[in-house]
Parts: sequence; C-alpha cells; structure tokens
Amino acid sequence: MTSGFFVRLLLGMACGFAGLAQAAGYKTGGLCEGFPKVQVKAPAGYCTGLVADERQGLKLPRRMLEVAPGRFWLVDMGGWDAGRGRLLELHIAPGAVTVKVLASKLDRPLGLAIGPDKKVYIGEATRIWRTAVDRFAPENVVTGLPGDGAHPLKELAFGSGGRLYINVGSFSDSCRNEAQQQPFPCPEVVGPQPRAAVYEAVLGGPDWQLQSLKPFATGLRNSLALTVYRPPGLPEVVLQGENSVDYPQANTPREEFNRLQAGGNYGWPYCLENRQAARGYEKRVDCQRTRAPALLWPAHIAPLQMLVAPGALPQPWAGQLLVAWHGHRAGAQRVMAFALDTTGKIKGKGTQILGNWSAQPGIRPQGAPTGLTLDSTGRLFVLEDRNHTLLVLGRDK
Repeated sequence: MTSGFFVRLLLGMACGFAGLAQAAGYKTGGLCEGFPKVQVKAPAGYCTGLVADERQGLKLPRRMLEVAPGRFWLVDMGGWDAGRGRLLELHIAPGAVTVKVLASKLDRPLGLAIGPDKKVYIGEATRIWRTAVDRFAPENVVTGLPGDGAHPLKELAFGSGGRLYINVGSFSDSCRNEAQQQPFPCPEVVGPQPRAAVYEAVLGGPDWQLQSLKPFATGLRNSLALTVYRPPGLPEVVLQGENSVDYPQANTPREEFNRLQAGGNYGWPYCLENRQAARGYEKRVDCQRTRAPALLWPAHIAPLQMLVAPGALPQPWAGQLLVAWHGHRAGAQRVMAFALDTTGKIKGKGTQILGNWSAQPGIRPQGAPTGLTLDSTGRLFVLEDRNHTLLVLGRDK
C-alpha cells in the first residue's frame, strides 16, 4: 500500500508570484504565510494563501489533520471510483511543501481522525482502519460497511470512552425506487442496520478493539459534517450538519443543524426542515414524532465538514464551530464560524471566515471548501475538492 515517490515544491520570492495565474485557476500576488496570496476574502488582518494544488498531485482532497508540528496527513479521494484514493503526508514550512504517498488504491476515503490510542483512523467506503503515525501498519477496525449508492463516504468523529461516530449515508436522494415511487416504509431505514444513520462504534480493551457497533441516530441523509463538542465539565454533544434532499428550487429545503441524541430519528426521507413532510410523503407520516433540528441553515449550502476550534487558540473564532459550506448555489462557497452555548446550540447568526468566493475568470474559480483543519499554531487550512487545492488562512503581515 505504500509508495516511495516524493513531490517537492519550493516557492520563490514575492516578486516571482505577482500576477501569476496558478494551475488551480487562482491569480496570485504577494505572499501569505510564505505562499502565493489569492483573492479569497478573509477577515481583517488575515490573508489566504495557496499551499498546494494539482502540481503537488492533489486530485480530490477531502480531509487533513496535523499529526506533528508541521507534519500533516491528507486524504485524497482521487475520484468517485473505488481504488483511486490515497493517503498523503505533507511537511509544510513557510513557502515550501513536501508530499509523500503513504497509501494508494483506497476506496473513496474520507474520514480522518486521531483515536484514544493516538493512532490515525481512516474511513474508506466499506471499512475503517487505523495505523500508528511513525510505524505505518494498517489494521482493520470496522469492516462490512455499505459502500454503494449515492452516499458511500464515511465521516468519523471520536467521543469519550472509546466511542467512534460513523456516517452511514442513505443509498438514494429521497428513497425513490427505479419506478420513481417512494415506498412507505422506506426500505433503507428499516431493520437492524439502517442506512441514513450515524452509527456508534465502541472501542475498548488494551488494544482498543471493536466492542460493539449500532445505530446512534437515524433519519440523517448524509452526515459529512459531524463532530463532537466537549464543553468543560459538561456532557459532550454530537453535532451534525444535514445534507438535505436535492430539490431543484434554490431556496428549499433548508439544511439542518442537529444536536444528536441517542435513539433519535431526524426524519429522512419522510420529513425535512422543521418537521415538514417531504415531497411524496405528504399525509403519509407524522413528522411531529421526529426530532426537530436545533437550527436551519440556508438551502443547498452542503455542509461538508465541521469542527470545534480549541478555545486556547489566538484567533477570534477560538472555541467556535467552524463549518465548510461547499454547495454551488448562492449562500455557499464559504467557511463559517458559529458561537456555541454549553449545550451545543448555536448562538447568533455566525461569522464568515472565508467567502465572496464566486468565480471570476482570471482571478479565481468558484470556491469548493470541503475540508478544514487547524494546526498547533492556529492556522486554518482549507481543502477544495473540485479545485484540487490546499489553502491556508494566515496573518496578513
């Protein structure tokens, strides 16, 4: 699974970058954190830099995390066909990035998380595996997960006590069969192993082996935005951003922000938004029996990752929920920050960190933020899948 090839980029001085059109479609000028500065609106005092793109081998990057200072692991799906994914290691220094392939031929990998055993967990379409950082030795943790249909990707989020939360997305958009009928009950959400759910795997013992795997919350079409919030001294809360049904209208249905409760049903495919019947299920279900969302976000923003920024960071969004809004319609193509109360509810309207990301020929492509990570210094890194890029939000000096 390993490969020995390296790709190295040494970026020149600021004058060499001025006005240069990058392979990713970004026009650059000046430097940001030692990398070419691009025109994506950042907060006052900050800038956006282009760290890597197709020239460093990025194809469909989705998740990244820091495993040691300046050392990052990155999941690149490669495409939507099985066997094209890779796990990459990046060493990032001001103005330079080195890329190494750790694993290849992965099946649509997405989830990337550090477990209680300090190993890195990787979520492929049908399995979860892990490895130590300094001794690469893949070991299966969960196998036999469904990897077919419209939503095969597995997001991961660790809670306390060895609990690992896993997205198992729905097979379809709205439970339509080949005849375009919507059966009731929907076969995807019945039985002991339903789709459209967040599962809870419990790991334990001296080697953190799988002890149990069961649905934690159901009626969730696709939970690519999934994280655990741990307020000091209070119970942790599993937070989820719903990618809702794909109606053709631009303003409906709105995406849901949910505080997941064990055993809760959040409505898919029968109900959406604030307990409203979905099209095709009117007068067939009682949506009041489902859990109401904690908040509604704009329609079609497609939240594709979220994380809670550590409270000790020297940034204004410390302690807040960061969310990548990936959707191609108006209102998306941005990274948002939301203040949370101690129960995991969002306070206020939120603040845009990166945005105004519409396509401008010769200046930039339309934004496609899909992955977020913060390093030990507080720098925010943003992955774009469609644009094949890794960006950094840093101080504008």
